[in-house]
Amino acid sequence: AGEFDYSGTQACKALAEEGYEVVLVNSNPATIMADPGLANRTYIGPMTPPLVERIIAAERPDALLPTMGGQTALNLAESGAFDRLGVRLIGASLSAIRAAEDRQLFKQSMDRIGLKTPPSGIRTTLEECLAIAEDIGEFPLIVRPAFTLGGTGGGIAYNRAEFEDICRAGLAASHARQVLIEKSLLGWKEYELEVMRDMADNVVIICSIENIDPMGVHTGDSITVAPAQTLTDKEYQRLRDYSVAIIREIGVECGGSNVQFAVNPADGEVMVIEMNPRVSRSSALASKATGFPIAKMAAKLSIPRFAFEKFPGSEPILTTQMKSVGEAMALGRTFQESFQKAVRSLETGFAGWGCGPIKELDWDWEKIKYSLRVPNPDRIHAIYAAFKKGMGVEGIHEISFIDKSFLTELKDLVDVEQFLMSRSLDQLSKDDLYQVKRRGFSDKQIAFATSSSESDVILRRMALGVTPTYKRVDTCAAEFEANTPYMYSSYEYECESAPTNRKVLILGGGPNRIGQGIEFDYCCCHASFALREAGFETIMMNSNPETVSTDYDTSDRLYFEPLTIEDVSNVLDLERPDGIIVQFGGQTPLKLAVPIQHYIEENKMVSASGIGNVKIWGTSPDSIDAAEDRKRFNAILEELGIEQPKGGIARSEPDALAIASEIGYPVVVRPSYVLGGRAMEIVYNDEKLIKYLATAVQVDPERPVLVDKYLIDAVEIDVDALADSAGNVVIGGIMEHIEQAGIHSGDSACSLPTRTVSAQCLEVIRLWTIS
Repeated sequence: AGEFDYSGTQACKALAEEGYEVVLVNSNPATIMADPGLANRTYIGPMTPPLVERIIAAERPDALLPTMGGQTALNLAESGAFDRLGVRLIGASLSAIRAAEDRQLFKQSMDRIGLKTPPSGIRTTLEECLAIAEDIGEFPLIVRPAFTLGGTGGGIAYNRAEFEDICRAGLAASHARQVLIEKSLLGWKEYELEVMRDMADNVVIICSIENIDPMGVHTGDSITVAPAQTLTDKEYQRLRDYSVAIIREIGVECGGSNVQFAVNPADGEVMVIEMNPRVSRSSALASKATGFPIAKMAAKLSIPRFAFEKFPGSEPILTTQMKSVGEAMALGRTFQESFQKAVRSLETGFAGWGCGPIKELDWDWEKIKYSLRVPNPDRIHAIYAAFKKGMGVEGIHEISFIDKSFLTELKDLVDVEQFLMSRSLDQLSKDDLYQVKRRGFSDKQIAFATSSSESDVILRRMALGVTPTYKRVDTCAAEFEANTPYMYSSYEYECESAPTNRKVLILGGGPNRIGQGIEFDYCCCHASFALREAGFETIMMNSNPETVSTDYDTSDRLYFEPLTIEDVSNVLDLERPDGIIVQFGGQTPLKLAVPIQHYIEENKMVSASGIGNVKIWGTSPDSIDAAEDRKRFNAILEELGIEQPKGGIARSEPDALAIASEIGYPVVVRPSYVLGGRAMEIVYNDEKLIKYLATAVQVDPERPVLVDKYLIDAVEIDVDALADSAGNVVIGGIMEHIEQAGIHSGDSACSLPTRTVSAQCLEVIRLWTIS
């Protein structure tokens, strides 16, 4: 995802600083790294061995850096093209890549340096895999394909039938037709260490990362904490020494690597799981958590979000195959504060742990126990439900194997919630509020627990002087004063932010998800670059560690915070920027536009330099609402005389059925303010429409849905246009979808320019776009 755009962008900049001419190969148009000017030459095309070989033959580079592009780049190194053309690999040699990625070679390497790996065998056929399973002798078994990204094709098999299915998938996914079959270490604790080495054989540990989920969940899907929380110093030093030995044995000459360990909580026994001889998602997390630019230094030498609701046929169970679509990172002074901020940052409707759309207290014991035992996206909420129903730390640990230290911290959050529920808002003292806020409770959580409103909590907090301060990420380990430009909030007494004048706040896109990826990060970065050229200090606010926007040198200042009205308004109170930009971060900041405008109007904030009221720049909140609200947008089209499919606005089930009956099936049903077509469906009869209204959306007078006639066999067109305040409109491009209307534009293949649309139709499209 975005973490490799982050690493590739840093690599381009770092190599250019060293005087190298940089040639970039990538097929992703939504990335900063593929921007004109970042590299000396950029080739846009499929990342396949034949194309890369042709580019190398034409360019004849002195060296090739394969460690910044994830598994794709490493697999290309296996094609043999580099050997044939005499290109030197830097960062990691081909032998080092093979030693780390080839399961058999890696196991042999660990044996040579006396480190344990789980009992296992590497095989290339299903029959051989079954023989290994018999040798190990018991299920569950882990299947790990070689040379794949995110554990693709792998998983946990609890019986022979599952084992055969996973082995077939793993063999098909591995281009080397190789899988590792190993004994399960379910229940063991999992750790990652980010390691760097230079050509003089200096090795440093940048960061330790602990997975809250025990072994059995892919590290990209697990909630992780940095630095590690439950290791003793002796255990940490042991893992540190092992990591140094591993990077030397594998032969990563210089650059970064990620090493993963399993530790038995009963006796401290350590097993080596695997090593990535490249930067990874964990590298992005570690870079942003520590302030150490791993990708930059490697060239010179990152809680997950899921989208199972978009794929009803997929099973919401987490295994060794990665399934998350993005992640959020939160910084805080305590685990509890960071955890609650991370829950808010996911933007799944939770104001904090236990305060959101899932009705935890309605879960029965069987559902709670299942969700604790089987890793799934809702397991963290099952822990809350279990505590609320009276289960203790010991009981939850016995089912989930999550470390008691983390469970004790989480139990304290439930106790604090109970404390809040026993009091009214006006009974909370200044010290009470400080203690609650230091544990990461949002104003909305406090309001829910005290049966008050969020605005009441804000007024009470302000009256008592309980406001956040901002701490800088300390990249110098307190050896001397750090001058890093990014901050995080905490409820303490000393603020390290030191705001300045003439500045603009840009709201980022939050965690990647279906319909909102690095394309919005691209927009935010370019907004920052353009504003800096115009003489403004740029301030970025985002919660996604995988992105270029949260890099230390993209903006003048960065706030690593959840994108909620509470957190944004706190930054506005501190910074008082001249302007706020909400339209480049996708749906997340768009939803905040109207609440932010209301907050500004209510507080009549004036910038510190006396320039005037803080303003939202670009498209106004009212215009954003007019575009996003289906009812308002339809009214605008009618006023302009622009044709649209027949339809109506339904505020109840009978309304929807009546509209569908009048216009005829099939119909498109869609709510307002949604991202990536979420909760939009094509419905073909009354039964399906009733089911949709009962499960996909909650239709009521306050939240109506549109029911429109679905145009069968229609050609769909996308138009990109720019407008200025003087009314000038420039159309950047008109794209024709290759698939017929009904396929979301984010999933459809497109052609630019159009291929089958008549000149007459194009002229109408241009006129309507300008209107």
